[in-house]
Amino acid sequence: MKKAMLLCGMLLALTAVSANAQGLNLRWTNCFGDNGAQNKTSACANSLGSNVAVGSFVLGADVNSTGIELIVDIATAGTALPAWWTTACRTGFVTANPTISTAAVNCFDWASGAAAGGLASYNQGNLYGPSSARVLMGFAVPAPGQLVPGGVEMFAFNLVISNAKTTGTGSCAGCTTPACLNFNNLKMASGIVTGAILNSPTVAGSNFITWQGGAGVSSTLGGGCPAATPTRNSSWSGVKSLYR
Repeated sequence: MKKAMLLCGMLLALTAVSANAQGLNLRWTNCFGDNGAQNKTSACANSLGSNVAVGSFVLGADVNSTGIELIVDIATAGTALPAWWTTACRTGFVTANPTISTAAVNCFDWASGAAAGGLASYNQGNLYGPSSARVLMGFAVPAPGQLVPGGVEMFAFNLVISNAKTTGTGSCAGCTTPACLNFNNLKMASGIVTGAILNSPTVAGSNFITWQGGAGVSSTLGGGCPAATPTRNSSWSGVKSLYR
């Protein structure tokens, strides 16, 4: 009986640890821990409203941070990026902010409301070929920084994709094309150096979401979603300068 109780206790402890394993999460509307959706289907019937992808992360240990740099990669079905996802159509209509939802229950703002920053760039057809795009974001907090606890899901960003130019004059075709978005990399700064790097999910599949089901999107880049871990090297001072 004692051995059985000990085994049950060990299993419960392992379950608790695995639920808060180090890594990255991405979901629609809400944090991963708040049951955010993995897929979003849109009728693409008008140009009103927006779609919010919520990124979060779990550290393996406490880190005092002065900022974060984040990369989300987008890939679509087909051999070329549809017009709706191109820079010509999305410039000004893809934004990022550090404001956690008031409805959040199981994730917490790493910056405690002190972060400033946003979208640094939206580039199409680079690292992963002509049917892809890359989003780079960065957020900083005043010195001496924030103590970010390990083992807890921390909200990182809202990536807001507007429905603008979906219908009517000047609209762009391709809203109905399936796509996949992968939260690919997080660099956390501690002072002027990199304090932590995350490039894998907390659990299998937690770091990617799909648009219109994601059907037909190549998965050759791994993780169940078309994005991989190689990223360009960049210094925190270079990213931080974007927000001065």
